[in-house]
Amino acid sequence: MTEILFDTIKLNPQLTLSNRIVMAPLTRCMADDDLVPTQLMADYYARRADSGLIISEATIIRPDGQGYPNTPGIYTKDQITGWRRVTDAVHAKGGKIFLQLWHTGRVAHPHFFKDGEVLAPSAERLDGSIPRMRDLSYVTPKPASKSEIEKLVEDFANAAENAIEAGFDGVEIHGANGYLIDQFLHYDTNKRNDEYGETPENMARFPLAIVDAISQRIGSERTALRISPGAYFNITPDARDRQVFEYFLAALEQRELAYLHLGLFDDNMTFDFLDGSATDFVRRHYSKLLMGVGGYNAETGSQAIKNNRFDLLAIGRPFIANPDYVEKVKTGGLVREYDESMLEQLI
Repeated sequence: MTEILFDTIKLNPQLTLSNRIVMAPLTRCMADDDLVPTQLMADYYARRADSGLIISEATIIRPDGQGYPNTPGIYTKDQITGWRRVTDAVHAKGGKIFLQLWHTGRVAHPHFFKDGEVLAPSAERLDGSIPRMRDLSYVTPKPASKSEIEKLVEDFANAAENAIEAGFDGVEIHGANGYLIDQFLHYDTNKRNDEYGETPENMARFPLAIVDAISQRIGSERTALRISPGAYFNITPDARDRQVFEYFLAALEQRELAYLHLGLFDDNMTFDFLDGSATDFVRRHYSKLLMGVGGYNAETGSQAIKNNRFDLLAIGRPFIANPDYVEKVKTGGLVREYDESMLEQLI
């Protein structure tokens, strides 16, 4: 029933995946205090190297992108060296790994960086406080100026180049889940009236600039993107978002990305303004390699692939509980249930 998951699939001319099962990006907050990946992290990822592809935990491109404690970076030499230990360990086991590039935008907090302000499209504060640090409430961000936006694009490209230096097979741009790039793509968080706001073309300008800058720097075949057309996390839905993503997806269709990845916690969610699920909305507008995620198991994911809803299956929490998840699926072994206590371990 799950045989389709073990088909090889060509990600780009240089990279063929051994199966369609992808380890989804999972924030673990396990870097050291300088945001350098540790040997424990290298061991953790290496134990999961039999997945077709590993997508690393979200990794900040520069200090003011940090919104959670001990999330790794990719902007210092020590961080690059730390990630090299991870990629070497994964490659030694025959695995493939992409780095997910991250700036949290208005979800960042000045507690984590000495200089600069919290940047976002608009001065729209997020309610609430930081997970794991509930004494820190979110602050009202500064709308990024045109020069600051241009610098962000450059820093995303620099981070992608650093990722390749660290030995990654490619990068996934985190354009989903209510973080900086996603904030530009939704009317709830983008109230700008300049060339980066108001219209679908303008709202997609910054995300597309990042995609193009990274593609030019490291090659489009090593550049992937994660998106959330359906606002559901840290953003309030707006029916006008549909037009933004229809424009954005049409523009992405003209590019040659490694893959496009949905940002969802549960693909059973439906959105009235998307006429159903975000996955089906994207599939109607994007014909190239698509990665699905959101509460699937091997059986339901296999069926979704057979139904052409997507091409690659990203699995999240089951990989935390089961380092040998791929082998268990292949042999019919018992998949251990995830529980939150596992977040405090790197098994």
